[in-house]
Amino acid sequence: MEGIPGPAPRADGGAAAVAAAGGLHAYQLQLHAAYGPLVRFQLPGAERAVSVADPVLLEATAHLDERPERLFAFLEPFFEAGNLQVMPAAEHAPWRRVLLSVLAGRPSHERHFARFTELVTELADRWERRGAAGPVALQKDLTTLSLRMIGVYALGGEAVDPEAAVAAFEEVLTEYLGRLYRVPAPEGQGEQERAERAREALARLRAMVDQVVAAHRCGGRTDRSDLIGALVEAGERPARIRDTVMMTMLAAHHTTGVAVSWTLHLLGRHPEVAGRVAGELDRVLGDRPAPAYADLRRLPYLEMVLKEAMRLFPPGPYGARQTTGPLTLGDHEIPAGTTVFYPFWAVHMNPAHWPDPERFLPERFAPHEVARRPRLAYVPFGLGPRSCEGAALAMVEAELVLAVLLKRLRFRPVPGHEVTPVERFVLWAADDIRMTVSPRMPA
Repeated sequence: MEGIPGPAPRADGGAAAVAAAGGLHAYQLQLHAAYGPLVRFQLPGAERAVSVADPVLLEATAHLDERPERLFAFLEPFFEAGNLQVMPAAEHAPWRRVLLSVLAGRPSHERHFARFTELVTELADRWERRGAAGPVALQKDLTTLSLRMIGVYALGGEAVDPEAAVAAFEEVLTEYLGRLYRVPAPEGQGEQERAERAREALARLRAMVDQVVAAHRCGGRTDRSDLIGALVEAGERPARIRDTVMMTMLAAHHTTGVAVSWTLHLLGRHPEVAGRVAGELDRVLGDRPAPAYADLRRLPYLEMVLKEAMRLFPPGPYGARQTTGPLTLGDHEIPAGTTVFYPFWAVHMNPAHWPDPERFLPERFAPHEVARRPRLAYVPFGLGPRSCEGAALAMVEAELVLAVLLKRLRFRPVPGHEVTPVERFVLWAADDIRMTVSPRMPA
């Protein structure tokens, strides 16, 4: 690690520096702005860590298939059959193949597409009826929609109470992320009270999942395009099936809603881009209010807009691996046992590969522009053998949601409402993203 630039060591393991920056996302941006594409730093839960914001250097780490256990310990309460996020590579590979056979497969996407469309249409109806009644809170409503969609996909039916499930997820994650980064309990609430609230929330969440999984198992479905059916057919034990469902809901209930929220936020501030998206939707869909599955590939500009939004506001802004042997990064030797940190946000803001990086410019994702960049310059779903298994599903969901909403509705920023990204399990907005919604008259 000698010769790698970075801040001086601190007695608190870097916790105060993370807090002072406003969270780990912002801290990574500061580190790379100050020290360059490869930084040595401290992080609670990782005694020896480097952060890599250069896509060429990332290639040398893409084979890593181990995660640092301490850094992902906050997720342990969700799992009773072992922390799925840090399972050994030999166990992880076959389990990942089962997940990819479902989550990345077109048959399962098509199977659920009609129900996804119904759920999005219900939200569009509700927002259109709301009209002048006041602005909508995008992240709140779209996160609930995401949970309903993943409930249909992962559980074979509706989540019992989507809003209660969202609240339970947040309660548990806030507690365990707060413990990891040593965040004091809110004023008027003690540490013990916060922990008890998290335990109760987790019990509610498990009960919800158990209820739907039990009903699904009683139905006897083993369709390979169904997540639980595939896990049953693969011989997974009941505890692992429940843990996998929990993990899928955890990963997916925020991702799509957050990605769509930031996309609408950017379109509201760039009406010329929103107009071009609307024009594409009108040309492809005509009078139809929603796309068919095959229509998604005929909406290239919509996809470019979504990708640019996820570049600027990646839903999951970082990842981490652990070296099991020596690793060469450029001119530096990284010893075994080092945490290699992937700051996706800093990678996406690297000016060497993204000129004027803070500018919203969907044309960056035109095919000829993509061909000019290194492969790992854009990594919203991670990289290597631990990348997100649900990436293809997330893109299908997000493009569908955007297509339905933008075909029917126009979104405008609320004057005076400040949208500030903050660190949570995903890249959230401090006071949500509030926008006024009105019907859009097709051109």
